[in-house]
This record gives sequence, structure tokens and C-alpha cells, in this order.
Amino acid sequence: MITESLLVASQTCSPAMAEKWCVPLRYTCSNFDINTPNRVAGFLAQIGHESGGFRFTSENLNYRAEALTRVWPTRFPPGIAESYAMQPERIANRAYADRMGNGDEASGDGWKYKGRGLIQLTGKDNYAAFSMSADNEALIKPHLVAEPELAALSAGWFWRKNGLNALADDKDIVGMTKRINGGTNGLDDRQMRYSRLISCL
Repeated sequence: MITESLLVASQTCSPAMAEKWCVPLRYTCSNFDINTPNRVAGFLAQIGHESGGFRFTSENLNYRAEALTRVWPTRFPPGIAESYAMQPERIANRAYADRMGNGDEASGDGWKYKGRGLIQLTGKDNYAAFSMSADNEALIKPHLVAEPELAALSAGWFWRKNGLNALADDKDIVGMTKRINGGTNGLDDRQMRYSRLISCL
């Protein structure tokens, strides 16, 4: 069901990205029962938005001080934020320390298990669960989750784990968005992507 021509015709991504992502996406969809027009459109619309048209598969943590305080006010209050600003590895290690299975800031787990994939997989516990469930090396080689095969597969794993096929069956774009994003950030773009995809399927 997923072809390069579908990805390009629906403006999901550029022709170059379509060539790069078509096979990993097809494999992922077949493994996670993303196998109807509504499911495929829902999945591609959501991951297309999350990854900026399949251009971004690794979390950008290059924050200025004011952004750090806004995003993580308890971890980067004024005074501390300035000493971490524009230092992505240090930011990740503090922002994600002592949660999601990560060790403390000095462990380096925050950076090692930062957000990667088409739906950002974050934290050692999630990398471990994905690695065990989908039989891959994500836990010991986390950088691979930024590469097409595991970037797509981790998104499919998240999709199934969070019951998103059922929401896709109901054409519930708001529900899908909330389950992925925790809110409705980027809803207009997600809906536009969905409409273009469903018309091409």
C-alpha cells in the first residue's frame, strides 16, 4: 500500500525522502497491522508531522537559556539555564536524568537515550522495551534508532503499544494527536496531511 508515488503525490515528503523511507515504512506497516487506508493515512500523517516530512529523526536539544526554562522550568531555572544553554549533550543529561530508566546526570544516559525515531523514542526504559519487543539492538546501539529501519520500526511499535490503530479506524485525528503529543500541537498540519493521504489511497 505504501509506495514512493503515494508519499510524493500526498506531499508527505520529497522524492528523495520517499526513496529513502518507502521500504522501511512498508515493512513497519506490515509488522504492526497498519493495513487499511485509514490506518496508513493516520500513521503517515502523524509521523510525517512529527519528523518534519521525514527529515528529522533525532531530538534537537540546542536550546537557548530562556527556552530551557520554559520547557523544563524545574530542571533549568534561571541561573542554571544559562550555564547549560546551547550545549545539547549537557542539556540532555540534565533534562532526562533520574527518570525513564536513566541514571543520574553524570551517567550520560540522557544523551545516550535522547529522543530518536519518527515518533521520538526517549529514555532507557523505552529503548529497552522496544529492543526486547521488536528484537533489535536499540538498547545497546541507540544511535541506530535515528536510521530509517529502526526509526520507522520504533514508530510502529509506539503506534501499536498505544492503541493507535483503533483511533485511526475511527478517523480520530485529535485522539491520535493527543496520544502521540500529549496535546494538540500541530493539529492543523496533521489534519492536512491526513486529508491529502486519504485522497491518494
